[in-house]
Amino acid sequence: MNRFSLWKYLYIFTIVLISIFYITPNFFEKKSVIQISNVNKHIAIHNDLLIKVKNILLNSHIEFKDAFFDKNKETENIIIDLDFDKQIYVRNLLDKELNLSKLNYTVNINSIPEYPNWMKSFKWIMPNPLTLGLDLRGGAFFLLKVDMISALKNQSDSIRREIEILFRNKKIPYKGIELVESSIISTFQKIENRDKAFSILKSNFSKLTLSKQDSKEKFQLIISFPHSEILSIQKHALQKNISILRNRVNELGVSEPIIQQRGSDKILVQLPGFQDVEKAKKLLGRTATLELRLVNESFSNSNFLSKEVNTECYKQRNGLHIFVDRKIILSGDNIRDAQPGRDLKHQQVTINLTLDEKGKRIFQTVTRDNIGKRMAIILFENGEGEVVTAPIIRSEIFGGQVQISGALDMQEAAEIALILRSGSLTAPISVIEEKIIGPTLGSENIKKGIKSTIYGMLAVIIFIISYYRLIGLFSIIGLLVNTTLLLALLAMLQATLTLPGIAAIALTLGMAIDSNVLINERILEELRNGLDPQKAIYKGFNQAWNTILDSNSTSFIVGLGLLIFSSGSVRGFAIVHCLGILTSIFSSVLVVRALVNLMYGHKKTSFIISV
Repeated sequence: MNRFSLWKYLYIFTIVLISIFYITPNFFEKKSVIQISNVNKHIAIHNDLLIKVKNILLNSHIEFKDAFFDKNKETENIIIDLDFDKQIYVRNLLDKELNLSKLNYTVNINSIPEYPNWMKSFKWIMPNPLTLGLDLRGGAFFLLKVDMISALKNQSDSIRREIEILFRNKKIPYKGIELVESSIISTFQKIENRDKAFSILKSNFSKLTLSKQDSKEKFQLIISFPHSEILSIQKHALQKNISILRNRVNELGVSEPIIQQRGSDKILVQLPGFQDVEKAKKLLGRTATLELRLVNESFSNSNFLSKEVNTECYKQRNGLHIFVDRKIILSGDNIRDAQPGRDLKHQQVTINLTLDEKGKRIFQTVTRDNIGKRMAIILFENGEGEVVTAPIIRSEIFGGQVQISGALDMQEAAEIALILRSGSLTAPISVIEEKIIGPTLGSENIKKGIKSTIYGMLAVIIFIISYYRLIGLFSIIGLLVNTTLLLALLAMLQATLTLPGIAAIALTLGMAIDSNVLINERILEELRNGLDPQKAIYKGFNQAWNTILDSNSTSFIVGLGLLIFSSGSVRGFAIVHCLGILTSIFSSVLVVRALVNLMYGHKKTSFIISV
């Protein structure tokens, strides 16, 4: 009646063993370190650099725990283990003394787990420690606002360029196309040209609103966005910026960052363990992108008109002006990879670009058809364009490899390359709130959360065992298994644990023991009614199951609602809450019943609980 098959015990034992395996890394502390990495994957870090680093630290009388060379299949790093309060000072010191930025190296503050060697042998199934949120680990917090007006203007400018190309291809004469706020106004000298343009634009830009405006001297077409299209553009700008910010944060080497939408125009960025606020702000807000255009040699400062239709004027880094075609040959969207480097022949810092397939074809065609002409590489940042270099095209260029050289230093080249790799922001962003949480405060939060959970569990243990005796002890074992399963699931899914998550764990423990109280009270009731212990145990577990299932199901539905419709810390609470319900059903019913069956399955009578 109250016996389990061997396979059920093996099944429970296996799950518990796997759970213990996955929570083991949490017993090893993470150590804060300074990490020196190679910016260019093709440049190795030599052991000589490690010796220089150690000498600088020793000569500066800076105490450090360890400094070693760390190499794996993907990266090469020098790791310096020292106290947190010295990290920012030491990072700046090393960068200054060794000129690391000029040597293609970056210096970052990071944290690494101290894994034992036997865990590293598991490779792809190697367990990871729990992902801790900003309130537990410390780090940088930013609330960013997306400039939706600029997003709309950028989209209008993109459509303006498409319209110019369309008019040239269709051979429609026009006087000018200009942006007025987010609207595009096309001006024509003849009404028949305006009407022809109207019919062509209506078929090619069906989502836009077209209207006519005439006067005695000119005929105009006004292209504007309907409200639904404005909302779509703003939504796309927000989502694209979030995607690009994720790429940039990944380049920082921050583990477990949180980047989420807040409202209709804001983005929340949390960088756990990252303390360099200024570096993060500088990287997150940059809007750099590149454009490649042909130089128009027929213009000079004396004969250039600012209203020229097909030509624009930009300043070079040497202060002189240069005139380029409006037509964009290639943009940042065609860049697949960007890495800083150095031209050994001319001893210049470079940015080495790799174009995508479309970019390769266009670049090959343009260089083949324009040999002897100059091509300007323009860097746009915060709406301002600057010509980095304008080399002469000597021959047709295959393979999509572009090298940019100019008045660049290695630090600037590394930052620009990073931004080009991650993509340009669709619209500018501004920091409206920022704060930094030190790891000391985070560790205090963890200690307080753990203490509150332990104290609550001790109170439950004392009451349950004193009231229900041995079967109460089984309930407590089930409670410990429940906690182990829940933490293992969080570690396996790499869900972020925050203070609200710890509150959800405490709530889960309360609900889990409540299920056992229902079972134990049902068994007590059957014993008082005169049933023998074996039948009382059987009916207690079976008849309490429906009540346990109903109560946990309703709670799970509420948790799902929070998970779907909430964000931030509330969402973190919901994740732990839903997972906790699943683990509590497993542990409270299956694990506890397995223990009871193992102890009493072969006995006819026994005083198992107080009556």
